Amino acid sequence: MPKYLLTVSYSAEGTRGLLKEGGSARRKVVQSLIEGVGGRLELFYYAFGEHDAFVVADLPTLTDGLALTMAVNATGAVRLSTTQLISPEEIDAAAKKAVPYRAPGA
Repeated sequence: MPKYLLTVSYSAEGTRGLLKEGGSARRKVVQSLIEGVGGRLELFYYAFGEHDAFVVADLPTLTDGLALTMAVNATGAVRLSTTQLISPEEIDAAAKKAVPYRAPGA
């Protein structure tokens, strides 16, 4: 199952909700959301800085990741970015594939 990094940034409204519900309760909501599309939550951490939380999840398909992201972002309480992660073994397999490419001007 493809693995994804979900980068979370709360709006002011989302932060108020987080203060009201607590961090553990939101993690349970996220776990249910991911499981609802057939995925599995691997890790969930809050953070300081530009982003408020980081989630790693296995999701069945790219379409499931996109649907999840759109549903969350449509609320306006959270800005969610989804990045498909690539394993070292996938890099190895890609490096072994011959790709016919000619650089510009070459």
